[in-house]
Amino acid sequence: MPRPVPRTVQTALRRAFAATASGALLVGLLAAVTANGPADAEPAARSKVPVTPSGIVTPGDFVGYGFDQCHTPDQKSMDRWLQSSPFLAVGIYISGDSRACREQPNLTARWVYRQLTRGWRLLPITLGPQASCQPRFPRYGDDETINPRPGKNGKYAKARAQGSAEAAKAVAAATDLGIALGSTLWYDLEGFELANVRCRESALAFLSAWTTQLHELGFVSGVYSSAGSGIKMLDDARVNRPSQVVLPDMIWVARWDGKANTSTSYLREDGWRPHARVKQYQGGHDETWGGVTINIDRNFLDVGRGMYAEPEEHCGGVRVSFGTYETLRPPAEDTVPPANRVLALQCLLTEQELYRGQLNGKWNKATAKAIQAWQTKVGMTPTEVWRPKHWMTLLAAGDQPVLKFGSTGSAVRRLQRTLNAAGVSTLPVSGRFKAETAAALRDWQTKAGVEVSGVASRESWKALSAGTY
Repeated sequence: MPRPVPRTVQTALRRAFAATASGALLVGLLAAVTANGPADAEPAARSKVPVTPSGIVTPGDFVGYGFDQCHTPDQKSMDRWLQSSPFLAVGIYISGDSRACREQPNLTARWVYRQLTRGWRLLPITLGPQASCQPRFPRYGDDETINPRPGKNGKYAKARAQGSAEAAKAVAAATDLGIALGSTLWYDLEGFELANVRCRESALAFLSAWTTQLHELGFVSGVYSSAGSGIKMLDDARVNRPSQVVLPDMIWVARWDGKANTSTSYLREDGWRPHARVKQYQGGHDETWGGVTINIDRNFLDVGRGMYAEPEEHCGGVRVSFGTYETLRPPAEDTVPPANRVLALQCLLTEQELYRGQLNGKWNKATAKAIQAWQTKVGMTPTEVWRPKHWMTLLAAGDQPVLKFGSTGSAVRRLQRTLNAAGVSTLPVSGRFKAETAAALRDWQTKAGVEVSGVASRESWKALSAGTY
């Protein structure tokens, strides 16, 4: 069954939707929590509201590939990678005194807005206090580690206060960047000695408080850690003492086994299922896409509702999706164009405001007039014969975002129909960009003489819209 959204997150989201898009509500929530929270929490009320928040919850519903890196890439690099790489998700370090790249000159509210509106899924990461037995921290000397003292009641109150404060600071940073309520914020807890009891228990208390505070502020909680330490710790707590720990909503497993999935032997298969896992399956290495090289870690995501596509309807229920789109000719003594294809054509031309006749599947004067009007509109010679190249131009019409493995929605359906019209496939028109869609796209790209990437880039859309096959 799907994992329920925490009640505190639901409440915050309902309030947010009732408020304006300016983000003022979140600033108020931050101020209230800071006033009532731990004394060492950063005053979140100082957070500035971004000028152009996107309102897009991230990462949303997604199954596909992502990458993360120390420094946020510049806009040119992101645009090149969007057009050529297999990635649609990117991890960015937004806060935390212990992060390796404290300075992030490219990371601004405008940068976030541009990536979200172009289709990128963002994974905002905080790397603050680390486990007390992690030998590489403190990294700078002025960054604290998680307090390992259990305190008088044995509940690690100081570690919990640190976790709450870090969550408040993360939300303030996210708000400054225009990251929407309901988005997942990730805490990066680097690997540590799991057998060290105080180190482990204080880290667990810290993460419990992190999650609790994020829920109070209307965000979803995620935790990144190594499979054999932080993730195993959380999974053991989930199974053995769930009432004593507030678990994160999503986990991000660091396990460099080269397998692009979300499984590992350190994690029971029923944990954070379905659709609440990310796995970092390959560590730091250089990759080059679109002529731009970045040193990255590779990730595979399965989050939200997974690879979910909203249903769509055309002309009150007319079928427009087929495995093949054959040539249509006016009726003759021995031939009549198939009614279902003519009806689909009439519907699609109606949506383009060119066909004004009845939707009846019968080839008539209005149909002939509409197809010639469309052919003229796209720069083709008007003719009463409707060929696969004409189908392609009509089926590809509409918004043309970059699409790749993991993309979903109406644009994917239009791509799938267009590839079927090109004769390279008989794809199911699902609105979900899976491996078979990528393979069909590569076949078409090879025949059309465009970059063979399995990505529906600007170049590919241009050729598809021209009826190239």
